[in-house]
Amino acid sequence: MCSITPLMSPFNAFYPKTSDHPFKPTEVLRRYQTMPPNMVELKVSESRDLTRIERIGAHSHIRGLGLDSALEPRAISEGMVGQTTARKAAGVIVQMVKEGKIAGRAVLLAGQPGTGKTAIAMGMAKSIGLETPFAMLAGSELFSLEMSKTEALMQAFRKAIGVRIKEETEVIEGEVVEIQIDRPAVSGAASKTGKLTLKTTEMETVYDLGAKMIEALAKDKVQSGDVIAIDKASGKITKLGRSFSRSRDYDAMGPQTKFVQCPDGELQKRKEVVHCVTLHEIDVINSRTQGFLALFTGDTGEIRAEVREQIDTKVAEWREEGKAEIVPGVLFIDEVHMLDIECFSFLNRALENDMAPILVVATNRGITTIRGTNYKSPHGIPIDFLDRLLIISTQPYTEDDIRKILDIRCQEEDVDVSEDAKVLLTKIGVDTSLRYAINLITSASLACQKRKGKVVEIEDVSRVYELFWDVKRSTQYLIEYQSQYMFNEATMGEEDEMV
Repeated sequence: MCSITPLMSPFNAFYPKTSDHPFKPTEVLRRYQTMPPNMVELKVSESRDLTRIERIGAHSHIRGLGLDSALEPRAISEGMVGQTTARKAAGVIVQMVKEGKIAGRAVLLAGQPGTGKTAIAMGMAKSIGLETPFAMLAGSELFSLEMSKTEALMQAFRKAIGVRIKEETEVIEGEVVEIQIDRPAVSGAASKTGKLTLKTTEMETVYDLGAKMIEALAKDKVQSGDVIAIDKASGKITKLGRSFSRSRDYDAMGPQTKFVQCPDGELQKRKEVVHCVTLHEIDVINSRTQGFLALFTGDTGEIRAEVREQIDTKVAEWREEGKAEIVPGVLFIDEVHMLDIECFSFLNRALENDMAPILVVATNRGITTIRGTNYKSPHGIPIDFLDRLLIISTQPYTEDDIRKILDIRCQEEDVDVSEDAKVLLTKIGVDTSLRYAINLITSASLACQKRKGKVVEIEDVSRVYELFWDVKRSTQYLIEYQSQYMFNEATMGEEDEMV
């Protein structure tokens, strides 16, 4: 069935108008059979190409932290390999976040480049679930936004703090007995009307339907035997499932078919509905003239402190009345060494707030200068802020770990690689870096397609290895031919260190 504009939705303007003509499968089949063969093949190939469009990211294979119920890391699970100690420590943090036992704390993921710090953070995001807010930010982003650094950090903090608001609403819940729709004889002469018969185990009632309710029922494909709930305030229809009394209507049903009992008691009931929003969303809605549309345009701008104070006061009132509860989420800041002393001072103060999220930061720096000062510190982080952090260290991957990660990436990128080629890729990953070896997978696949092959062999990996250089070979080339480059400043001692 063609799409129908949702009922009582603020986004109706973005939905296309639908045709009034009913869908006729026999008419479509007749036209399809009379098409020329070449047109039929063209349509099939186009649909096949459309379904193959997908994006594969650097961490798209991560599904979680790969821990069992006792928070013990599995060898290979949910896309995670190795880093057992770091994954177990991250799992403990996630468990405390889920139970609401930790807030206003900070965790540092520290390790060499390519040791899986961002992968662990992504695994934490997937493990926490949809109910808990998770916001991500790169340290370098703060210096390119059209607002002050502290305002950007404050907005990121409030994106990671959820508010679970409870409210009571009236709903009509029952099993659909019959749907009658009266269509006008002349198209456009009058709007459609109808009747909906609902029942529970104790009563049965007939409701008159307007045009919008008829469209909403058609959109959800509601039919006789379905158990539905209708929100009286908004008119939203929720399909709860199929009644057990209709379980024998069809010989075969899809696996997604859910059977529920026919509701008992009154048709009209009061139910508690829970809405989950973030403090930042509440800030934007109450501070901008365009309201919630600013959330989609991204034009949030700087939010006044008075607005936030009023919202915090209102949320505190809701908490005392039992209408809302705070859900501390997680804010992940990558490249934390890019923050300056002003940002670190702000974070020190923000973590002491009553409604502070869990702060997870990551860096691959050693002892380096704190940005904005002339002082050096471990990881480029001030000592007073470093003292607040629970530090999780990541270790370099072993050769066996690299092989397992390459197997996962080959499967994720849908590339068939021979065993010999995987051994060569593993050796390249050990000698150069894991990221470089992963980058060669797709390149080798393209080289394989060029020679009309189906499985990537050693010759394909060797060819792309010669085409694309790693950091070590590129550095060696620069040192050998530095005199032919402009503005070369490397001294003899520095050249030896690079090699």
